[in-house]
Amino acid sequence: MAELARANGIRVVFASVLPVCECFAKSPVRQRWQERISELNELIEKYSAKTGAVYLDYFSVLADNDDFKKELTKDGVIPNEEGYKVMARLAEKAVMEALKRK
Repeated sequence: MAELARANGIRVVFASVLPVCECFAKSPVRQRWQERISELNELIEKYSAKTGAVYLDYFSVLADNDDFKKELTKDGVIPNEEGYKVMARLAEKAVMEALKRK
């Protein structure tokens, strides 16, 4: 999709996968895959650099030691209102950066 977008003059922004945590569960019911998320984000970042796309790094701002910051999530997976506010500021900045690129 990114290649098709670029071929048609559309600038591309790739966003990282968000962190997760078991911060609200009394006993974890499933294993979280922080290592896989980090690996995937690294691949997304490398692909963005290779192709000239903007990499929007939500992960590093929303995470603390690879866990979703408790104050920015409602359940360890989905951002809460404050988390979305943080994300909105980052998204706006990334879109503006993409618009400046040729």
